[in-house]
Amino acid sequence: MPLVLVTGAARANSIAAGIVPRLRADGWEVVTSDLSDADYPRDLSTHEGPDELIAAVTRERGPISALVLSHAHDVESGILDTTAASFDRHVAINARANLLLIAAFARQIPDAGGAVVALTSDHTTGNLPYGSSKGALDRLVISAARELGPLGISANALNPGPIDTGWMPEGFAESLVPAHPLGRIGTPADIAAFVSFLVSPEGRWVSGQLLHADGGFSARY
Repeated sequence: MPLVLVTGAARANSIAAGIVPRLRADGWEVVTSDLSDADYPRDLSTHEGPDELIAAVTRERGPISALVLSHAHDVESGILDTTAASFDRHVAINARANLLLIAAFARQIPDAGGAVVALTSDHTTGNLPYGSSKGALDRLVISAARELGPLGISANALNPGPIDTGWMPEGFAESLVPAHPLGRIGTPADIAAFVSFLVSPEGRWVSGQLLHADGGFSARY
């Protein structure tokens, strides 16, 4: 049974929490990571955390065949009120941690290759440090596809659009429906289905892409 590591899976209504049961149903052995309430609690904001996480999983469960990166740090602020410390923390968790996780994943990859899927966002105005760090994530994932392709590793960044995982104030989800051509906002199950394909052997020919699985939400631009 192939092993997949899913980060950011502690909250019951998160996108990652929706991905986990889908991958288990597909036949994956799934292990999770978060700050707490996960199989492998780790602080990914540190220099050592990402390497320690991959080492612990492989030592206790064996080689990892797929990596789903869904952890994130998000504190809304803009140009005038973003502090250096806040910006650095966003970059550490949303970009640097993913770089180190992908590198450690690649070093232990089994001969059959594997897949990386990283959840991203196109937030900008009013959510500057989060959006900037996610932009960096996009670039490093595309670079991973080029550099790690010879190891049989596919890598993609996946933008799910707005998913109501508990962060939306009352009435906000309903206000977004008209911007979705399919007439509803997405759910974690929608994203889980797409991740299921990308990490499957059939989906690994898709690589080096910034993909939108958002019900047409991004088509408004």
